Amino acid sequence: MTTEAVDRQPAPSGHMTLIEHIAELRTRLIRSVLAFALASLVAWFLYQPILDLLLEPLSATAPTEELQQDLITTTPLEPFQVRLRITTYAGIGLAMPVILWQVWRFVAPALYENEKRYALVFIGTGTLLFAAGAALAFWTMPKALEFLQTVGGEGNFTQFYTPSSYLRLIMYMMLAFGIGFQFPLIVTALNLMSVVTTDTLRRIRRYVIVIVTIFVAVATPSGDPISMIALTVPMCLLYEVAILIGRFRDRRRRKAAEAEPSR
Repeated sequence: MTTEAVDRQPAPSGHMTLIEHIAELRTRLIRSVLAFALASLVAWFLYQPILDLLLEPLSATAPTEELQQDLITTTPLEPFQVRLRITTYAGIGLAMPVILWQVWRFVAPALYENEKRYALVFIGTGTLLFAAGAALAFWTMPKALEFLQTVGGEGNFTQFYTPSSYLRLIMYMMLAFGIGFQFPLIVTALNLMSVVTTDTLRRIRRYVIVIVTIFVAVATPSGDPISMIALTVPMCLLYEVAILIGRFRDRRRRKAAEAEPSR
């Protein structure tokens, strides 16, 4: 049996009609939404500690403790809207393991039986990558704020932020970094399903770097070079990791094909 034959061998449970695929997708989406709703409810009661954490990068930009900046609300509804926004973003983060599990269950029928055992690895890695991306955004935020505050000329402006403007920026950045860090997981999943080969991943490397750069430019609302570099470099490095994983998988498949008795 050749490597190509091994690659194209259908998974035992992979035969589904279009209607069955749509029904399966609907089930996974519903369960993901329910997980998000439950996680958002938990985040609602954790609002104050989450808010205190999100304010730390802003506090870090103050030259002294006495000069720390206070957020100023401009409408009566803004505090409530801020709480809803924090609840929504935090709900996505808390529900990420369940969402990844539903993604895995949706793509699992297209995998070989021996590849389905990587479910926990997929979910664990995806959760850690999301957390790492969000943490990186949080860590780079003080420097990004300092850059944005001084780019218009130091001393020319007095900085006053509303909760909506500041919190929308930091939460969107953390979400964008977390999703961006899922990139190698998506590439690896496509490679596992034989949608794209490792050789193809190597050939399109230069185009991927361009696409990643464009994605980062669009996904980072601050547009500052610190945040863009902080997301672009890890995404490109993680893409290389995905290629290495694909090469390792191809090598294992070749060995399995060579060990298979010829028929």
